[in-house]
Amino acid sequence: MIDEALLQSVAAAEGPLSPEQCAEKARLVAASVDSAALDRAGVGDAMLLWRNESSEAWLNTWREPRDTGYHDHDGSCVGVHVLEGVASNEPLVIGGPRRISTYGAGESFSFPGSGIHRMDHEPGAVTIHVYSPPLRVIGHYDLVDGALQRRAFSPDEPTGPSGALNDAFSERAS
Repeated sequence: MIDEALLQSVAAAEGPLSPEQCAEKARLVAASVDSAALDRAGVGDAMLLWRNESSEAWLNTWREPRDTGYHDHDGSCVGVHVLEGVASNEPLVIGGPRRISTYGAGESFSFPGSGIHRMDHEPGAVTIHVYSPPLRVIGHYDLVDGALQRRAFSPDEPTGPSGALNDAFSERAS
């Protein structure tokens, strides 16, 4: 499914990477993925490809819609490459219009470690995410009794939609 020699070569790096370097590594890894060999059963999955001192990478296969909710990477930047399908990225914007960017197969983007964003994957989306430094914590955001709150998750634990926060943005747009 993935060329292991190429994967080890791409994973090798010293020190933290920039968001652009993460996106480049995601593109390089994507070129080695045999998408025809991916498991197409179930709702989808996130598979850790590597984790070292400098970075980590994940192969995400979503067969059903997948909204990550608003989250941060606790200082880790990210580069994303879309292998199949469509994925959207939306930074958390207060006091202005929503800024949703949509990416299709063959496109990449990056995001700094200081931001809060959400990703929305359409059914069938397959993406590679490279983080640097490796994720320690994912901070998930939602409204609780009208106040914005952050809840810490393990990087190996999936987060879900930010229901109340999304509702507040929908009401604002109306």
